[in-house]
Amino acid sequence: MTITFITGANKGLGRETARRLVGLGHTVLVGARDREQGAKAAAELGARFVHIDVTDDASVAAAAADVADHEGRIDVLVNNAGVHGPFGDPGALTGADALGVLDVNVAGVVRTTTAFLPLLRRSADPVIINVSSGMGSLAYTHDPSRAESSVVAPLYTASKAALTMLTTQYAKGLPDIRVNAADPGYTATALNGFSGPQTVTEGTDAVVGLATEQPGAGSGRFVGRTGEIAWS
Repeated sequence: MTITFITGANKGLGRETARRLVGLGHTVLVGARDREQGAKAAAELGARFVHIDVTDDASVAAAAADVADHEGRIDVLVNNAGVHGPFGDPGALTGADALGVLDVNVAGVVRTTTAFLPLLRRSADPVIINVSSGMGSLAYTHDPSRAESSVVAPLYTASKAALTMLTTQYAKGLPDIRVNAADPGYTATALNGFSGPQTVTEGTDAVVGLATEQPGAGSGRFVGRTGEIAWS
């Protein structure tokens, strides 16, 4: 049975990913910073809650130790936890604003991936999925026909551009693990005030697709609902 750990899985895209993968037979571990919400979501989904704050080294290490004690391995790691940071005029941004977003969206992925690598390497087909965004694409954010081009979100976009690059580097540096990035698309979640035209189910299509691929599928890809996206 496939064992899947998802960060930020108590709500939004993470929760829907968990729900769908439970339905597909995965043993799902709901990772969340909020203990009450995480435990509630896991109970409702038929999953197991594991406390994790991706901005805290000790918390991430404790989560990995918890999984080592209970499941002994994971097959799929979904780095989903993320924050958007300030939108609009960048004139008032501070270094603290930038560090706060990057700490979750980029450094959090590094912390979690490093801590869970030993558990992934116990799998016959280990997979890492980084939930990125078309908002981090230079091509998408410069294309006036796309919604991504109309949004000013300096720190979120910068963090997702960094995450997609990080994905390619992990794919090159970890040839024994399949590492890919997913673009959910413009999905109605709390992150955007539920303004997106896609449902959370549609927004999780790419992640679920990557999590259920057969062994031997490619690494170092950026994948959306309708297929692969060019790195740009």
